[in-house]
Amino acid sequence: MLIRRPDDIPSSDITPESVYQNRRQFVGAAGALALGTVLSPSALKALSDTGLGAQDDKVTPEEDATSYNNFYEFGTDKEEPKELAKDFKPMPWTVQVEGLVKKPRPYSYDELVGKLSVVDRTYRMRCVEAWSMVIPWRGVMLRDVINRVEPLPSAKFVEFTTLFDPRRMPGQRSPVLPWPYKEGLRMDEAMNSLTLLATGMYGKSQLPNQNGAPLRLVTPWKYGFKGIKSIVKIRFTDKMPNTTWNDANPSEYGFFANVNPQVDHPRWSQAKERRIGEFIRRPTLMFNGYADQVASMYSGMDLRRNY
Repeated sequence: MLIRRPDDIPSSDITPESVYQNRRQFVGAAGALALGTVLSPSALKALSDTGLGAQDDKVTPEEDATSYNNFYEFGTDKEEPKELAKDFKPMPWTVQVEGLVKKPRPYSYDELVGKLSVVDRTYRMRCVEAWSMVIPWRGVMLRDVINRVEPLPSAKFVEFTTLFDPRRMPGQRSPVLPWPYKEGLRMDEAMNSLTLLATGMYGKSQLPNQNGAPLRLVTPWKYGFKGIKSIVKIRFTDKMPNTTWNDANPSEYGFFANVNPQVDHPRWSQAKERRIGEFIRRPTLMFNGYADQVASMYSGMDLRRNY
């Protein structure tokens, strides 16, 4: 596996005052997670009412967000995608829409996202490797795209596939992952108001190649590997689709991949994270700080299985 173990947490990394003051409420709910309890809606809500969302969320410098990337299609080192993707030409672009949908066909970029309302959203991005950024995205709400293609009532999941072209994406010449890269969401996740199909970032209308041009998924309450890049296929299905990291290592990477500080990766803790540009690690927030918007979707689930 190429995902590396994070550095040890420094002893100077102390709990913020807001966390300490709300520790009893947080520990009660978080302890239930550690024991694998199926949480009620009120317990899930408690996780978002602890004051944990009050941390400083300074936007990550654009240079950092565009030069420190996981995009294995262009190499496995963080610096490789920017260099190896510089000559990638993302336009013209076509997305195949298929499966349980009323309007299955190839869509040009403009047909798929053109004339939809463009939104700017600044979201935390938490990598499964225990580092994080804060990125201002520009794009369209995925639910607007879904409504445009009209999935059938029987569609319960949506699957995304990345371009497979080893000539243009040299990382695909190596069998480091089972290509092409695939990801998926449950339909309610896809329709959530936080979920974006990003087309740009930092106020710009186009994504840099190394960040997933021309279309990438953004689900800020999930680990970053869910943010599939350079999407060429969207398929609606009534069955949970396979996903690349789950296929590559099912013991470490599950379908839901919700950010959960109480469920460690088998090889490192997820309790804290290294924000790019900061020295001291900070506590990771349940659902990456977006519990108010998403926790209700997982009410009654054993959150040990959401990893």
